[in-house]
Amino acid sequence: MKIVTRRQFLGRTLAAGSAVTLPWLIPARVLGREGAVAPSERIVLGGIGLGPRGQYDLSVMLPQKDLQFVAICDVQRSRREKVKQMADAHYSNRDCVMYQDFFELLARADIDAVLIATGDHWHALASLLAAKAGKDVYSEKPCGMTISEIQSLADGIHRYARVFQAGTQRRSVPNFQYAVHLAHSGMLGRLHTVHASVYVPSKNYAWLPGEPEPPDGECDWDRWLGPAPWRPYNSRYVSGGWRGHHDFEAGGNFLDWGAHTVDLCQWANQADDTAPLEYEATETSIIGRYANGVQLVCDFLPTAFGNRDPQYHTSTGTCPVRFEGDEGWVETGDNGQLVFSENLAKRLTNQFAVTGLSSAGHGRNFFDCVKSRAKPVCNQDIMRRSHLVCFAAQLSWQLGRKLTFDPVKEEFVGDEEANRMRRRATREPWSFNI
Repeated sequence: MKIVTRRQFLGRTLAAGSAVTLPWLIPARVLGREGAVAPSERIVLGGIGLGPRGQYDLSVMLPQKDLQFVAICDVQRSRREKVKQMADAHYSNRDCVMYQDFFELLARADIDAVLIATGDHWHALASLLAAKAGKDVYSEKPCGMTISEIQSLADGIHRYARVFQAGTQRRSVPNFQYAVHLAHSGMLGRLHTVHASVYVPSKNYAWLPGEPEPPDGECDWDRWLGPAPWRPYNSRYVSGGWRGHHDFEAGGNFLDWGAHTVDLCQWANQADDTAPLEYEATETSIIGRYANGVQLVCDFLPTAFGNRDPQYHTSTGTCPVRFEGDEGWVETGDNGQLVFSENLAKRLTNQFAVTGLSSAGHGRNFFDCVKSRAKPVCNQDIMRRSHLVCFAAQLSWQLGRKLTFDPVKEEFVGDEEANRMRRRATREPWSFNI
């Protein structure tokens, strides 16, 4: 028997209104009148692994009138309860359901989409499992731990015909959009260099001291680890201290900012369908070269930009990028300010009200695409290429040598060691063969 969800039933019932006499006592809000959104038009959302960042994302999504957040899954009881409190307070009810096992959430036929904001090591597999379950996905970045995971995720989103949005929200923020517009419009002349600020990559394989595991109801440590290699429990991991550890953080923290800033440089260079051919690390940066001759410079913090070269500015906030052409340059970051070369400064807008930290517009773009089935601004294909560039750059630093990359085959040329490092093993029973 074909299962009809509540959403489908309401949609069909309302569509047949001319043939069915509806009871006069149905509230106007059910029919989508008086500014309300009819249930058949609402997007039903669930959350998986919503810590501080995920809770922020949810806080700017909840006000969307065509959204209904109905369920939270987290392996930590304290976080489940906090998200439920957020949702229940917003809707003035107690309807938000808590789960410890995300498979229970994914089994709900009424849920259309999921917000995934676990630690890095869960992003790709959780997103792929959600797509297989028929859910559209908004995933925080980095969206995977390796080149192989990113490939599997992007291919899976296509296979299951889902809508996917990577949480690289700066593509939806006005000051970054304007800077890219200047690069595309020819205002900067011929583009020759794009700068992405990144953290200095790191390699940390140490374990924190083992502690007694909490009861499963408080924190399911085995599920928290998921596909990552086993190690003893330590409370610092589950409270955010997983960052900086090789087994849990993608690209040795390179992608923490690089997933944003390299993505913007890809966009500015109109290179969303390709990647640099070469990567080489220096003491202060990693330099890539595109086939069109444009250089990608990944500048390490804190020496990036103003602290290293007086021509750069530090007034634009976190995650700054800089695009340089033959006729001028522009730099911008998270505080909404733009800085221009002298010849452009007097005639261009240099301040925007919305900052790069806001994901409100990015979420709205995702929800619009859930309805239209169009591709979001940071869809799986754009995410695939920008993340791939980050991993390739980080590997050139880790191996300490120049790497040549084939963007079509998505493999390194003549370097077996680098190609082996495109993937990692996953802990049983977790697998990407789904």
